[in-house]
Amino acid sequence: MSDKDLYEILGVEKSASDDEIKKAYRKLAMKYHPDQNRDDKEAETKFKEISMAYDILKDKQKRAAYDQYGAQAFQGGGAGGPGGFNPGDFQGFGSAFSDIFEDMFGGGMGRGGRPSGPMRGSDVQFTLEVTLEEAFKGKDAKIKVPSVEQCDVCDGKGSKSKSGNQTCPTCNGRGRVRAQQGFFTIERTCSTCHGEGEIIKDPCDTCSGTGRIQKQKTLQVSIPAGIDQGRRIRLAGEGEAGVKGGPPGDLYVLIGIKPHKFFEREGSDLYARVPLPMTKASMGGSVEVPTIEGSRASVKIPAGAQTGQQFRLKNKGMPALRSSIRGDMYIEIFVETPKNLDKKQQKLMQELDETLAKSGKHYEESESFFKKVKDLWSDLTE
Repeated sequence: MSDKDLYEILGVEKSASDDEIKKAYRKLAMKYHPDQNRDDKEAETKFKEISMAYDILKDKQKRAAYDQYGAQAFQGGGAGGPGGFNPGDFQGFGSAFSDIFEDMFGGGMGRGGRPSGPMRGSDVQFTLEVTLEEAFKGKDAKIKVPSVEQCDVCDGKGSKSKSGNQTCPTCNGRGRVRAQQGFFTIERTCSTCHGEGEIIKDPCDTCSGTGRIQKQKTLQVSIPAGIDQGRRIRLAGEGEAGVKGGPPGDLYVLIGIKPHKFFEREGSDLYARVPLPMTKASMGGSVEVPTIEGSRASVKIPAGAQTGQQFRLKNKGMPALRSSIRGDMYIEIFVETPKNLDKKQQKLMQELDETLAKSGKHYEESESFFKKVKDLWSDLTE
């Protein structure tokens, strides 16, 4: 083995972490790889040198031995040494480079193997929109869901005969094939069997050998009273069919609530904005409003009501999910002023305005505001 310091070969400090060593090797390996430097013996030697250094430093036991004994740890007579180790005859860089190759391409070298056993089917999500009234009462709904189900002709096997599958002739059942590239061997997923290790001898005509078919199925889902926007209802085993006899996935019904023309919802409470004529707001009275269950409720409005005032109707909101508790309903009023007055109405309004101005204390907010404005102007002119 060369006496040259292995850390120096990779360009890292002795205290470098495993990740730092790996990154340094990756950078150098890309630079000096023989495929990038054809007919360059110096680059080939350099590549073997850095691969040798990485092969030792990536292994905790080898690195510990090197840190304690140096290059002698890997000479024939060295403590714990594995025998002669020189860059010129180093043949182990394939295992070192495979770590980097796996990071970049997701492949493996010498780690092949096909998937084994049945696989669970995928979960499916379906969005169901309901009205606020339906969310209030709850309901049983029928839904039509596109799905992938087990082929009933071949029972999910993919083959139309009892002979079933046969070993893939390309990879001999391994699911992966090897290819020599430059100085190392690369394994890839077999393109014939797609990693399964087997091929179907006589594919089912119905499912084309997949064992699954596209279908639309009708299901019934129970929507509980009080359900809210964004809630999911799980129907176990109603998702896509499994592969190779694996269990099916689940179906998740995502609930959406359609906008309501009168109510807005916040949790279990309902809010409604109600217009109120100026006269009724001034003199007080009562107003009838609808409720979510379809009945009517009377709201008493005090004299002098203002825009933005809220009135609470207890237990007139939405039910809490799976509970007998109900939220409240809040009525927020906004005072509406009359438009399109005729001359007689304008005259009456003018007389009313003059009467109110003489007596005062009818417009507290206006009088307070303009008094503050008057005081501000006075301060500015002093």
